[in-house]
Amino acid sequence: MQELTSTELIQYLQEKESVALFVYTPMCGTCKLAARMLGIMQETLPTVPLYQININTAPALAEQWHVTSVPALLIFRRNELMERHYAIQSVGFLYEVLKPLA
Repeated sequence: MQELTSTELIQYLQEKESVALFVYTPMCGTCKLAARMLGIMQETLPTVPLYQININTAPALAEQWHVTSVPALLIFRRNELMERHYAIQSVGFLYEVLKPLA
């Protein structure tokens, strides 16, 4: 997953039809597990526009999108937040969430 800055993320959201954004913090153990599952998904669905951002570097965006905990997976379509997932349950769950973006 490509790490984005807030500025890059805003640009990507404006340019791309859809974006999946993994929101994490570096010291979060659950985030690390979710990142591994997302890595598997990236190999399975390589065309999904999947990015990540450290919430500590983007507090204004976290507030704007009402991110209440990490890990979080945000799905954007045409620069609009459509889905917010906090329970990254399994690889199968991620597949169902991300497949429409492929």
